[in-house]
Amino acid sequence: MQETLSEHTRNILGLQLPTDPRWVNLAEIQMEEILTDHAYCEQKAATTCISLIQKNPEKTLLVEELSPIVTEEWGHFRMVLSELKKRGLNLGRQRKDVYVNKLLEFQKKGGSPMERFLDQMLTMALIEARSCERFKRLSEGLDDAYMRKFYRKFMESEAGHYTLFITLAEHYVDKKAVRKRWAEWLQYEKELMNSAAVRGDRIH
Repeated sequence: MQETLSEHTRNILGLQLPTDPRWVNLAEIQMEEILTDHAYCEQKAATTCISLIQKNPEKTLLVEELSPIVTEEWGHFRMVLSELKKRGLNLGRQRKDVYVNKLLEFQKKGGSPMERFLDQMLTMALIEARSCERFKRLSEGLDDAYMRKFYRKFMESEAGHYTLFITLAEHYVDKKAVRKRWAEWLQYEKELMNSAAVRGDRIH
């Protein structure tokens, strides 16, 4: 029987399909790989926020709100690096992020600059929401109590980031347009998750 997201989680994140519970078990036996992928996810989040600031300097609220996120995400990258070092593990090579690449395929390539901006914001919101849901899985399902607490901190942070990108989208784009497009994104992501292989060596 397929698991469903709790009402609380669905209301917070909007996600339509939960992570397969087997993912946590697979991740636990591939901790070097999952921490490596996690480190690169944090790094990419920081560099993407920098890119968004560079491309939208006229959007004052965006610049003000994303600037501290860059610092926070880079701090998370360093936290994961420290955890790898503490465990005597190595930062491996960055892997192709199939999940994110599939999301990028759904972004509107034509249309107005504002439509493209909206899709960029919603892509980031979705990545943060799914990361939050994955971190919640790890914070509840890992056998290692220390690592459960470790991922609890990340879960709480990602939830805040998800809402920030939605808020920024609604600040610059009509709210009805945001909600309509967000519903399309959520449906697309559900289908993507439903067809994806369960991989324990990566966050997404």
